[in-house]
Amino acid sequence: MAKKNQSGGCLCGGVRYHVSGELRNVVGCHCSQCRRTSGNFVTATNCGLDDLVLEKDGTLRWYRSSEAAERGFCSVCGGNLFWRPIGGDHLSIMAGTLDAPTGLRLTKHIFVADKSDYYDLTDKAEKHAQW
Repeated sequence: MAKKNQSGGCLCGGVRYHVSGELRNVVGCHCSQCRRTSGNFVTATNCGLDDLVLEKDGTLRWYRSSEAAERGFCSVCGGNLFWRPIGGDHLSIMAGTLDAPTGLRLTKHIFVADKSDYYDLTDKAEKHAQW
């Protein structure tokens, strides 16, 4: 787990957030939706909904990407920031949007059966064909 009191935001600064609770270690998701929203696989951590405070959110927009989830992004710079299940109690945060140092480690890959063919997974993180 990472330290508490982690901050982050998008490229242009239109969205800034602060996480007061602990963050889960990073998971790489290789599903087609994550690849299409980011241009590659995504790496994300997560926190409880009550642990995230949006300090600046004027450019934050939400896109319902499936019946089960929606994705938060910056409408100015296009930064891919968040993923959350509809009616869930947590929020995934794209790891690259966190201010360094994070104290996090990539520990798992999911949906590797859907990954693209232009890269290999050679790290020692757990690998799962689906969720």
